[in-house]
Amino acid sequence: MTFLASEADEAFRDELRGWLAEALVEQGAPPSEHDWAARRAYDASWQRRLFDAGYAGMGWPVEFGGRGASLGEQLVYLEEYARAGAPPPGTMFVGTRHAGPTLIAEGSDGQQGFHLPRILRGEDVWCQGFSEPEAGSDLASLRTRAIRDGDDFVVTGHKIWSTRAQVADFCELLVRTDSRASKHAGISWLILDMRSPGVEVRPLRTIDDDNHFCEIHLDEVRVPAANLVGAENDGWRVTNVTLRFERGTAFASHIVELRRTLRSLVGLARMRRSGSGTAWDDAGLRREAGVMSAEVTALWRMTQLSIAESARTGVPSAYGSAVKLRYSELAQSISDLFVRVAGRPAIGGETVGGFDTGQIVHDYLWSLHTTIAAGTSQIQRNVIAERVLGLPKGN
Repeated sequence: MTFLASEADEAFRDELRGWLAEALVEQGAPPSEHDWAARRAYDASWQRRLFDAGYAGMGWPVEFGGRGASLGEQLVYLEEYARAGAPPPGTMFVGTRHAGPTLIAEGSDGQQGFHLPRILRGEDVWCQGFSEPEAGSDLASLRTRAIRDGDDFVVTGHKIWSTRAQVADFCELLVRTDSRASKHAGISWLILDMRSPGVEVRPLRTIDDDNHFCEIHLDEVRVPAANLVGAENDGWRVTNVTLRFERGTAFASHIVELRRTLRSLVGLARMRRSGSGTAWDDAGLRREAGVMSAEVTALWRMTQLSIAESARTGVPSAYGSAVKLRYSELAQSISDLFVRVAGRPAIGGETVGGFDTGQIVHDYLWSLHTTIAAGTSQIQRNVIAERVLGLPKGN
């Protein structure tokens, strides 16, 4: 399958490429990874820059403030954005990539009218309150409870792996609103104001010396019933809408980035001395890199298929699980090969021919989470079997 860009798409590419070149100079370098206030401010200013230029919410409908871009424009945007090395969404990720789209699909007029403009302008940061210490892959086993009390839900529970919750304004929160129902039938999707009394955020230090993951402790937090997205006890269906956004087009720019990573790997191999020649003289290494290059191309075609299906139906495609599954495993394989090519200098984080081997090791360690985050590989295989291949559910 091949998408051929139209003349209009290529004109858009030239326009976008010129704007990115100028805007990235004006935006400047990102702040320290450990300065969360500065990281939020940087991400917000870039999101606002995108919004003012008409590039925020490329695939969002015009009536919700987006560009309503064609399929061709969306693909060109993803390609050029990654090619330019533009800032990742960072703290804006949850809001722009799946909370916002979920509200477009399932939110009330009031929820859409308040939250969507603020997300697109970079005014609010969102986090995700789905996983719990005993409800990760089996998300429907969540225990955080919400008891209706007049016009509010009173929420008590514990969430974990909530990325960037320490700077979030709002949280997409899954709660159990009917303990007597089956585990999939008694869940609701709430919008939590993170400034509410009873909300406590505790950052978690990880192996890469960052604290992007957090725990969220909820102690009788009052959430207005008006913040219920969808119907009460229909949260599992709404959650699957969210997860399809999270697993589908959200990985598109990452896949384009894999191509650039692979090119850097080859560049390092060509200059790394090995015996009487270079690491690139190894036929086995060239073959391994070649297979990975072909897989990146195939993965991008699958992404195009997923985006096209979403554009046709208006909802994220189940193919997104296949994209997420192969991306996460391929990212780990490429990172592992990059470390092997870097060799012993990576132990001390040395710079070799302009390549920061410390960053290579960091990226390798970071890749280890990809087969767990946003649904484990085992869960993705179940989704593919049931929703793409039509196989019966396992016992």
